[in-house]
Amino acid sequence: MGMVAELERRQSAMELHIINSIQQSLDNNQPLSFQALASLRSLIINPATPDSTLSSVLDALSRSLQLNRDPVFLHHALKLLSDLASHRPHLSPFALDLLRSDSLFSSASPRLVGESLSVLLSLASIGNDIDAARFVSLCLGPSVSVRQCLLRNAEKLVFRESVLLAVFLGFTRDPYPYVRKEALDGLVKLCKNGDFDDRDVIEGCYCRAVELLRDAENYVRSAAVRAVCEWGRLLVICSEDMNKQDSSDAVFIQLGCMVRDMSVDVRLEAFEALGKIGLVSEDILLQTLSKKVLGINKDKAFKPVEGLDISASAVAGAYIHGLEDEFSEVRMSACYSLRTLTVFSLRFACEALNLMMDMLNDDSTVVRLQALDTIHHMATSNHLKVEKIHIHRFLSALVDSSSVIRSMTRKILKLAKLPQFKLFKLCIDGLLGNLEIYPQDEADVFSALFHIGRNHGKFTVHIIEEVSPEMEPASGGKLSFDSTRVAAFLVLAISAPLSHEKDVSAIPPRIFSYAVTWLGRISYGLSDLMNQEKLLAYLSECSRSSTISLADFKINEALLTVESDAPIPLCSKVDSPVSMPFWKDSGGTSDYHHQEFLSLGKSAAHAEYELGEHSELRKYVNLIFKKVKDFWSLVELGCTTEAFKGIRACKEEVASFTADSPGSSGAVAFTLQYLQVIGMLAKVWGHLRPTKMLNPYGVGKLELLFAKLDRRLREISNRFIGLSKGEELQILDLVLVACLLRLSKMEICCCNAAMKLLLSTVAHVEYLHKEGSIELSNFVTEVKKSLHDADSSSSSSTCKPLLFKKLLDSFSLQQFVLYGTPRYIHAELAVPSNDSENPLPFIPGIPASIPLAITLHNVLTESRLWVRISMSEESTQFVFLDLNLIRNEKRSINVVREFTFVAPFYRTPKAISFTVRASLGLECFRENIDRVKVFGGPKCELTYLCPEKEIFLCKSTEC
Repeated sequence: MGMVAELERRQSAMELHIINSIQQSLDNNQPLSFQALASLRSLIINPATPDSTLSSVLDALSRSLQLNRDPVFLHHALKLLSDLASHRPHLSPFALDLLRSDSLFSSASPRLVGESLSVLLSLASIGNDIDAARFVSLCLGPSVSVRQCLLRNAEKLVFRESVLLAVFLGFTRDPYPYVRKEALDGLVKLCKNGDFDDRDVIEGCYCRAVELLRDAENYVRSAAVRAVCEWGRLLVICSEDMNKQDSSDAVFIQLGCMVRDMSVDVRLEAFEALGKIGLVSEDILLQTLSKKVLGINKDKAFKPVEGLDISASAVAGAYIHGLEDEFSEVRMSACYSLRTLTVFSLRFACEALNLMMDMLNDDSTVVRLQALDTIHHMATSNHLKVEKIHIHRFLSALVDSSSVIRSMTRKILKLAKLPQFKLFKLCIDGLLGNLEIYPQDEADVFSALFHIGRNHGKFTVHIIEEVSPEMEPASGGKLSFDSTRVAAFLVLAISAPLSHEKDVSAIPPRIFSYAVTWLGRISYGLSDLMNQEKLLAYLSECSRSSTISLADFKINEALLTVESDAPIPLCSKVDSPVSMPFWKDSGGTSDYHHQEFLSLGKSAAHAEYELGEHSELRKYVNLIFKKVKDFWSLVELGCTTEAFKGIRACKEEVASFTADSPGSSGAVAFTLQYLQVIGMLAKVWGHLRPTKMLNPYGVGKLELLFAKLDRRLREISNRFIGLSKGEELQILDLVLVACLLRLSKMEICCCNAAMKLLLSTVAHVEYLHKEGSIELSNFVTEVKKSLHDADSSSSSSTCKPLLFKKLLDSFSLQQFVLYGTPRYIHAELAVPSNDSENPLPFIPGIPASIPLAITLHNVLTESRLWVRISMSEESTQFVFLDLNLIRNEKRSINVVREFTFVAPFYRTPKAISFTVRASLGLECFRENIDRVKVFGGPKCELTYLCPEKEIFLCKSTEC
C-alpha cells in the first residue's frame, strides 16, 4: 500500500509540474512548445488524471489559442481538444466550446477549418452552434473541401429551409463540379424532407436541375437527373388537376432524354427515375417502345414551366435503347423500370411483353431474371396476355441451367391465362420436360401444375382424358410407382375440382385414389396450400364424390388467387400489391429501386473486381440480400409468415448455387448463414414485438429461440474470415438487436450478462468505426447516445425495458452488400474404419485412444480448437488441439489441412460397450462475455465447425 501511495504522490507532483510550467509560459506570453503539447496529451489520455488537472489543461489550451496562430500549432491543439471530448465525455461541452471558437474557424488554413468541421460532425455536436452567417461565410471561403463538407452535411445543421435552399441553388453554379454535385444532392434531400408549396420556388429548382442535365461532368449529370425527378414529382403535385397529366408527361420526357447519355451511371439514374414517374399518358409510354415517332406524337409538345418546351418525340425509343445497351446493369435497370409502368396501360404491357421475350435470350442471367420478374409483375396486375409466339420462350426458360430462372418461369405460368388448349398442352409438356431434366424441381413443378390446372379446369379435364391410359394400372393391377410423369398428371387431375370455371366435367373418382399412392411427394409440392392431413381428406372425399368445395377442407383460398404468388421483389421494397401513381406519394415510399443498382452497378464494381470469375454469383448473392431487406419490412408489419416463406425460398435459391472454388463456397455459406440469422431474428421479433394479435411463445420456448439466435450470431461472427469492416459492422448491428430484444423481456433476461454483451458490442463497433472511418447507422448512433445518457443520469446498472423497446423502434435492417470473398471456416471429422460392427477397443477405467482424421478449411494457426467428446450431458470432456504441434499434415493451396489426431477419452465406463459423440469447436473470444465454467476446458463459448460424429467402443478381449 505504501508503494501505491508513493506512486500516486509522484504522479500528482508530475502533473502539477507540467501545469505550472505551462502556466508560467503563458503568463510570459510565450507560445506552448510541441513538447508541452505532448505533455498535455499524456495527461488527457491518462484515465487517472483528475478533473481538476484537466480543467487546468482546458484553460491552458484556451489561452494558447489566443497567443499562437500558427497552423501547425492549431492542428495539434485541435487534436488535443478532440481527444479530450472523446476520452472525457463529462468535459466534452467545454472542449467543444473551444472547437467552435473563432480561433479555429477563422484560421487561414483551409485544412484546419476542414478538420475542425470533421471533428464537430463526427461528435454530432453542431446542431444550432454554427449560425447561418458563419455557415454561409465558410461556404464562400476559398477552400473547396470545406465547401463540399458543409454542403454534404447541411441537413445536420438546424437552419431554415429558405437558407438552405438559397445556398444550394447558389452553389449549383459553382465552378468546381464536385461542389455542384453536392449542391444538387442537397436540393434532392431538401425536396424529400421539406414542405414546399410555392410553385415559383419549385419551378426554379426544377429549371436549374434541367440546366445541369447538360453539365460536362458525369456525376453532376447523375445528380441532376435525381433532382429533376424529385422536383418534377413535386411540380406535378402542385399543378392544377387539369394540368397534372401534362406536367407528369413533361417530366417523364425530360428524364427520358437522358437514357442516351454517354455515361453508364447517368443512364442508370435515368431509368430509375423513369420508373418513379406515375400518371404517364399511354401515348407517351408507347412512344418509348418505338424509335419511329408515332403519328399522334408528331406535333405534341409540353411546357411544364414557362420558357421550357419539350417535344414528345424526344422520348422515342427510350426503352429500346436501354434494352439494347452494351452494359448488363443498364439493361437490367430498363427491365425494372418497365416493370413499374406496365400497371398503367394494358396496351403498353402487351407491347413491353414482346421486348421482355427478347430479353430472355440475354447473355446475363441477372438480366434474364429481371425480365422474368417484369413479366411476373404483369401477370399479378392481370396485364399478361400470353400468345403462341411467347409460349416457346417460356418453355426454353423452363430448361434453363439456372434454378432461379426456372423457378421464376414457373411462377409466371401459375398466373398465366392461356386462351387455347394447344397453348395449355405446350405448357404442360414444358413442365414435364423441366421435371425430366431437373428432378430436383419436383415440388415446385407439382405446385405449378396444380395452379395451372385449377386456372384452366376444362383444359385439364380434356388433357386427363387423353392421358388416362398412362395413369391406369398395368395388366398386373399395379400402378407405375416409379413414373414421375404419372405423378405429375395426377397433380394436374386433382386440381380440376377446385376450378372456378363453370361446367367443368368431373374427373373420374378413381384418379384421386391413385393420387393417394403419391401422397407424400404431392403434399410436399402443395405444402403452401394444405398440409398432408387435409390433402388426404380431400383425395378421400373426391374419390367418393364428383363435387367438392374449398370450404369443405378449409384450404387457404387466398393462396390460390393471383395475389398469392406475388413476386419476391428483386429490386423493390415489399409494399402494397396494388401499385399507386407515384406522384400521389409525397412520403417517398416509391423510391425503391436503384439502391439495387447502386450496389450491383456502381459501388459493387469493387466487389466484382474482388470476386473475379464469380461476378455472376456475386450478383445473385446481392439480389438475395436485397430480398432479405424487403422481407424484413414484412416482419415489422407483423406478416412473419409471409416473410418466413420468402426467406425459405431464398435459402432454396442459394442452396442451388454451385460452389466449386473457395471464393464461391465462402459467399454461398455466408449467405445461407445470414438467412438463418435473419430467420431466427424474425421469429424472436415477431413474438416480442407483435403488431398483430398473436399467441406468444412461453418463456421456455423464447429462451430456446434466443439460444438458437445466439448460436447463429456466434457462427456468422466467428466462422468467416476476409469480411470488410463495413460488413462486420452490419453483423454487429444484428448482435445489438438481439441484445436489446433480450433486455426488453425481463422474464427471460439475465440483465448483467446481457448488458455486459451490449456494452462490449458497442465498444467493438466504436473500434471498427475509428479503424475503418465507416459511417455508423442511425440505429447504432441512437444506442450509443441512449447508453451514454442512461449512464450519466444514473449510477445504477438496472435494466430499463422501456428504453430498450424504444431503441428497437429505431432499428431498420440495412441491405447487406458483399464486396469481398469471405472464406468459410469449417472442418470434417472422421474415425477411420469405425462403426457398430467395427468398434474401437478400450479397457474400463483406463483412458481410451480415439484416432480422429481431421480436415480443417481456412482455420488459422493461432486459432484455439477443442475436441469435445461426450458420453452424456454430465460426462463431457474437452481436449485442446494445438495446431503448432501438428506434424505430418497435408496442406493444399486452398488453405486445407489434413492430419490425424489421437484424442484420449478418460471417462471410460465399466461396461462392455458404449458410444461417444465427438465434434470440433473454435473458441470465441468476446472480451470475457461468454466465460464458461468447464474445468480443463475452454474459457469462452465454442462455435462448432462440424457435425457430431458418433464413435463406437467395445471392451477389449484382452481384459
